[in-house]
Amino acid sequence: MLSDRAGLSDRDRAILAFEARWPRHGGAKEEAIRSQLEMAPARYYQLLGRLIDSGDALAAEPMLIGRLRRQRDARDAARSRIAG
Repeated sequence: MLSDRAGLSDRDRAILAFEARWPRHGGAKEEAIRSQLEMAPARYYQLLGRLIDSGDALAAEPMLIGRLRRQRDARDAARSRIAG
């Protein structure tokens, strides 16, 4: 469960909660982002990217942030193999 860390806004906590409960391979995520969080998917992913690098988010949700960092690192590595 998300803790009430001073460095996380309500929006940050909502984004982390959404990401934590979203099925890993579910569909229609972008529509759920629009309807549940009332923001554009591009903005959501921009904010999520910042949260992944946030120490406050890591302290609040270490398992989630660790998983998201591993996923991002795997995507980056795959891009590097394709580009290089």
